[in-house]
Amino acid sequence: MAIVTLRQVKAQLSFSDDLGIGEDDDLIIRKIEAAQHHLERLLGFRIDETYGGSDQREVPPDLIEAVCQLSAWWYETREAAGEGAREMPFGVSRIVNEYREFTF
Repeated sequence: MAIVTLRQVKAQLSFSDDLGIGEDDDLIIRKIEAAQHHLERLLGFRIDETYGGSDQREVPPDLIEAVCQLSAWWYETREAAGEGAREMPFGVSRIVNEYREFTF
């Protein structure tokens, strides 16, 4: 289950209600799901198995921010290639490094 909502990512993108209402919702939802899955692979754990349950701590705000930023980044740069293109925003990488679980 996604830890961020469509509304949160639209806010990250500065979408207003009059900009193509619902036009890109399915695309943005795909970006949210892909971003969370990607971050979970980098982190080494599933976010919803570690945070957010009735007997678990709340999802940390910076992990929510990382999913929002990465979802928005992928939405905004979905056609981008070449100079300046990168896999993810720098802030997301820093958040991942703070929570990453290493196994040896």
